[in-house]
Amino acid sequence: MKVKVSKMRLSLLPTLGLAVLLTGGVTLLALWCQPNAFRTVLGIFLRQPLLIVLNALPVGLLILAFASLFRNVFLSAALVNLIVCALSIANRVKIEVRDEPVFPRDFALLKEVGSALGSYDIRYPVVQIAVVLLATVLLIALGIFVGSKPLPLSRLGGWIASLLGTAVSFGVLAALILTVYASDGIYNSFHVSNAYYIPSVFNELGFPYCFCHQFTTYPVDRPEGFQKSEAASWETGDQPGQGENVSVIMVMNEAFSDITDEPVFTYSPENDPLPNFHALRNDPHAVSGRVVVPGFAGGTANTEFDVLTGMQTNALSASATSAFRVVNRNLDSLFRVFAADGYETSFYHPGDNWFYNRENVYDWFGAEKTLFANEMENLEYKGRWVTDDYAASLIESAFAGADSTPLFHFTTTIQNHMSYTADKYGPDYTFPPVETSAALSDEAETLLKVYIEGARDADAMLGRLWRYFEAQTEPVVLVFWGDHLPYLGDNMQAYAELGLEVAVGYEQKNPFSPYETPYVIWANDAAAEALDWEAMVQTLDLPKKISASFLGAAVLELTGRGEASPWFAFLNDLRREIPVVQRGDFLLSDGTVVKELNETQTAQIQKWRRWSYYKLCYKELR
Repeated sequence: MKVKVSKMRLSLLPTLGLAVLLTGGVTLLALWCQPNAFRTVLGIFLRQPLLIVLNALPVGLLILAFASLFRNVFLSAALVNLIVCALSIANRVKIEVRDEPVFPRDFALLKEVGSALGSYDIRYPVVQIAVVLLATVLLIALGIFVGSKPLPLSRLGGWIASLLGTAVSFGVLAALILTVYASDGIYNSFHVSNAYYIPSVFNELGFPYCFCHQFTTYPVDRPEGFQKSEAASWETGDQPGQGENVSVIMVMNEAFSDITDEPVFTYSPENDPLPNFHALRNDPHAVSGRVVVPGFAGGTANTEFDVLTGMQTNALSASATSAFRVVNRNLDSLFRVFAADGYETSFYHPGDNWFYNRENVYDWFGAEKTLFANEMENLEYKGRWVTDDYAASLIESAFAGADSTPLFHFTTTIQNHMSYTADKYGPDYTFPPVETSAALSDEAETLLKVYIEGARDADAMLGRLWRYFEAQTEPVVLVFWGDHLPYLGDNMQAYAELGLEVAVGYEQKNPFSPYETPYVIWANDAAAEALDWEAMVQTLDLPKKISASFLGAAVLELTGRGEASPWFAFLNDLRREIPVVQRGDFLLSDGTVVKELNETQTAQIQKWRRWSYYKLCYKELR
């Protein structure tokens, strides 16, 4: 016996009304699946009503698209509910496991996701999964009994009208993603508790909106002429075990610079803010110069990225890029080269592990151990930031704990982080005067006083590490440099009042001046003997000025690992010809600055870009 099910078919207006109601329901369910309290989300949305629209719009357009295709608003809502809520649940799980939300780019990493699932103790939100599945089943059941009439377009066939409605809905959604959802102005206009903590932003602004916004953020441009097979052919010839077993300690100090060496400052030798730096760079076992970093007055993690990977932040995309935000897979880095030679490898940072997504990125870089402020004991503060002296003590402990195993260690400090306001170290802190021949405004003088006090402490950290490793019998190479110049007021106020070229602008004689920080590489007696220091430094051909992307490769060559990796060997060769590459300006080996390269040099830069793209997007590493 056959049972005939009568199906109600709704006209256009009731279908649209149901689509609106179902959009609200699916959106609320997706928000309920987020890891934060649902009541908190609703409170934020009520205070910022535009968020309601921005979270609901993509859900509604997807429901309309599939409703046109299926001629059934309930079946459409069932599919959209399953997709959107599944992504929201995946976002919840990823935040809880890796403290990072789901991004659109994660779809390109499904293979890595599958292999990584077994590496984590995942607690799936069973209640949320059950509710989403139940809602989906109920919507399917309603769809069996209630459908929609074809779109009332008399001149078009039924299916052509349906396909047209689907295409229009998807087209509108795509246009909104490329315009409204791509707008940083709108995105940054919303109040959030911590704009730098991306999981918190997702939780507070809503997963659907933030997910759509991320479609156009942190892009990596495909270089012209890129061929995956060609780039893969460059990845042959790794030769681990070639270098000397000397421990390498790299310290990137927050905003460290030697601006007080400028003639406009009048410090006497007794009041020199950087006595240890000046003494160390004159040591016979030291080489020093200037490193050209990716940005001015910010972008600490971009400098980390450039030094450790040999890639360039500024070449990843035509738009502004946060390098650590494009990293989402295992990458070659200094950590992996040293680890292949049996080194212990570690990264320390006395700041939050979520900032710049460092917790995940250093795992992808291959650091065996990471240590952040939340795991450090007995933290010592000067103002709101952990002191450089405390960071130095951690480095000493890391070295002592390595025993007889050589150590590759990287620390990023934080004490001299902006802002340089008078209350940075407390309301009663007394700063030494700024000794300068320039007439300074009160604001510029305050900025300089506070900044230079931090520079003194950075220099003291350098002196402490120098003395500590000088006393060791094990060979050690110490590398110390600044991540960027300090921010000293809007429109480079203090630089301008000092008359420094940094503030002049693009037409300055030295286009690299806003991006230059000092570096020093020093070996203790044991390392100098093991490396045959004078001969090695001479063969290194290290110029006085190099891009940050070449610093790590130079350190590898200095320790005898110049050929350990074809990638870093290529960088050392490129550095010998074009030691500085900074956007549209190039410093050649003969000291000239040019804006255009010859054909051979251009080909080498293109190879660098294509190889970087391959590593970021395709190279498989365990």
